[in-house]
Amino acid sequence: MFKPGCLPILIGSLPIMDHNEAVRIILAHTPDIPLWPQLPKLPGEGMVNQFLSGFPGLIEADNRCWVDTEADGFTEAMASFYQEYMEVIENPTLLKNSRFELQNDTAKGFYAFTDILKSENHIFTTLKGQVTGPMTTGLGVMDQHNRSNFFDDNLRDMLIKLLALKGRWQVNELKQLTTHTPPIIFIDEPGIVSFGSSAFIGVSREMVSNAVAEVIAGIQEAGGIAGVHICANGDWEPVLSSQTDIISFDAYFYFDNFILFKKELIDFLSRGGLLAWGIIPTGDLLVLEKVTSDELFTKWKDQLELLSTFGFSRKQLMEQTFIAPSCGTGSLTPDLALKVLQLTGEVAEKAQNLLKRND
Repeated sequence: MFKPGCLPILIGSLPIMDHNEAVRIILAHTPDIPLWPQLPKLPGEGMVNQFLSGFPGLIEADNRCWVDTEADGFTEAMASFYQEYMEVIENPTLLKNSRFELQNDTAKGFYAFTDILKSENHIFTTLKGQVTGPMTTGLGVMDQHNRSNFFDDNLRDMLIKLLALKGRWQVNELKQLTTHTPPIIFIDEPGIVSFGSSAFIGVSREMVSNAVAEVIAGIQEAGGIAGVHICANGDWEPVLSSQTDIISFDAYFYFDNFILFKKELIDFLSRGGLLAWGIIPTGDLLVLEKVTSDELFTKWKDQLELLSTFGFSRKQLMEQTFIAPSCGTGSLTPDLALKVLQLTGEVAEKAQNLLKRND
């Protein structure tokens, strides 16, 4: 298993309008594991609709999208979806140029990213992509009667398969640019820890676990490293008990709750699971404006010390650690977003120096 050793890693979104500029910023601040940028200020690049291309019955109008299951030909469109899905599963080479590839109009950042990497000589450890999780997407996309797609068995199943193959497609594309370490694909799924709340009545633990498991499997079967990014707080058992390789969590605000799931966390780390430690806060502007890298590093070290009491050495934990923002920066001002990237790099450098002293 790949051991990141406190390398910095980012969550996809940035608050700017130019994809090439975004790639330059990312390469400048996280050159070891750069990622393709998501720019939610642009139409079509919202978290939910960015990965919906190819879904049967999809309607896009007035800056929103929904699924019309009563449209003429919807049944035939469903049959076509499953036929293409089965063809791709049986012959993965058909994934390229299929409905499951990312589209340039909604994921232009992916193509800007890969074009720049192909045209310039960058040395990196590996590359990162992302796909919005099935629960977050399914609850956010409605049908023509304003009902969430996640509650419809047929729509949920198609959505899971669509996202799993969009993750798999990214692995295939990014593998062409990597050497030793497989590409990392994060499943952005804040909803996974919230299924027990009143807002998610009717969503069972099994529904959530099975949905995310299929997307994880799609990434791993293609040879990729699967991560689950969660910026929310709640029940961490489903993701800790999953087969994901990485868990990205908000360590600044939710570390104390995260470690309450002690047995599951010990099991996850014992099997080589990696933590993307979201120690750089993005959810509170007042905190972000004032905080320094020294303060964040001290906070992280205290958390590291506490987690080491679970039976792991500090060296082992640091080897299984990424340093990350707690979430993306798409909703921040450009100046604050840049500060997040700078803090991520600075804290990661301090953590890597600490790891060297522990060798």
